[in-house]
Amino acid sequence: MDVLSSRLLLRPTELQRSRDFYRDVLGLAVHREFGDPQAPGTVFFLGNGLLEVSGSAEPSGVAPLALWLQVRDVEAEYTRLTAAGVTGLRGPRTEFWGLVEAWIADPDGVRIVLVQIPDDHPLRRDQRSL
Repeated sequence: MDVLSSRLLLRPTELQRSRDFYRDVLGLAVHREFGDPQAPGTVFFLGNGLLEVSGSAEPSGVAPLALWLQVRDVEAEYTRLTAAGVTGLRGPRTEFWGLVEAWIADPDGVRIVLVQIPDDHPLRRDQRSL
């Protein structure tokens, strides 16, 4: 398989609420909008990936999806987001594998893992020479 492009597709229970969350609360940049001008689908930049928020879905309990978002400062982002009313699931802490993680949830309960990679972590080094 030769993958040319990819994105995560999220079908929220309330499109406008989720678009507002990802655009205005998380502050993700918009890659493009499409479809009905009154309720457009929106594709957001996620670092080197894309997230499409479009269409709709019926509430079904816990979403079978989690987003992993690397940020520069987990503590600052977690504080900013929870102060803005975002549901905090778990505050920042260093995991045994060395990454600093905090968990939040979007309006439909999709878990979002905020990750900070410390300067001395192996993910920060070029592994090709090892």
